[in-house]
Amino acid sequence: MGDAVAEAAEAAYWARLYGRWEPMDLAGVVGFMRGFERPWWVVGGWAIDAFTGLGREHSDVDVSIFASDVPALRAHVGERWHLWSLAGGDMRPLTDKHPDVFGPDSQVWVREHGDAPWVIDLPLTPDRDGLWTNKYFPEHTGRLDEVTWVADDGVRYLNPELVLLFKARLHRTKDQHDLERTWPLLSESKQDWLRESVRRHYPDCPWKFV
Repeated sequence: MGDAVAEAAEAAYWARLYGRWEPMDLAGVVGFMRGFERPWWVVGGWAIDAFTGLGREHSDVDVSIFASDVPALRAHVGERWHLWSLAGGDMRPLTDKHPDVFGPDSQVWVREHGDAPWVIDLPLTPDRDGLWTNKYFPEHTGRLDEVTWVADDGVRYLNPELVLLFKARLHRTKDQHDLERTWPLLSESKQDWLRESVRRHYPDCPWKFV
């Protein structure tokens, strides 16, 4: 089964179980986050687009915040949007009665109400002592200004070498494409870091580094 077919099947499964998706585009996400006074940044393929200046099709926009800032996000959206915590197939609404997410490495989904489509998938980022923390390898930490960068439009993005490290876990066709368009633009030190990190953490990853 090809990547596109597998992703379509997965999307259909989640839609049947939890409802349909009509994801916001990047401009919509930026508008949604406008006025949020805590750090937030775009991850995934859109971060690669911003770094390379080369676009591709995307199914949605992933934006991340520190897990400790979920209360601030709840205050930001107020009654306008409903936030749900998601982890391992379990879901529950974030309410005054249940204000806590499943964990610092879980996700938050956003929609207006029960009959409305989901519009944002917000993977949370653990933060240890105020530091960005890799959700898969907790020993990997850094200051936010070390692991992200801000584009000319004012939007903050995760560094491309970190996006690619996360993508190496899945190494789908689109992830290979993102690697190929990003690799030549990385500094030699970042190429060395990514090569060694993938070999150490994902020794079965089929990526070929040049």
